[in-house]
Amino acid sequence: MKFYWKMPDGLRPHYEKELVSYGNAFEQSDLQLAWRHLERAHILGQPWAVEHSEVHWKMLRFGFAIKSWKEIRGQILRLVFGGVKSFVGKIPTGNTGGADVPPLQVMEIPPDLREMLVPFSPNL
Repeated sequence: MKFYWKMPDGLRPHYEKELVSYGNAFEQSDLQLAWRHLERAHILGQPWAVEHSEVHWKMLRFGFAIKSWKEIRGQILRLVFGGVKSFVGKIPTGNTGGADVPPLQVMEIPPDLREMLVPFSPNL
């Protein structure tokens, strides 16, 4: 069995760019754009346990910042189970990670993110 612990170095700059963009948008109080960048970081990081958990932690903090009990509850559950699913390679590809979507729902991956992921996840 192959374990998926940490994101490959070649994909890391794209993932980190989304997190930086999230932080910038959040600081500018553009919460809709900030969330969009978290969702994109989730899609990129989801296959790897460390990054997947990191994004859910940021989503949880976002939920507290906007005082959304639905998001807080949803992210706590995803933090408990999401990293484990990534670790063993059992994830719903494309899922954006928010409490507004079922945690096991497969979703379409945006074309630009798919292009970034294909070299590292050939089964896409």
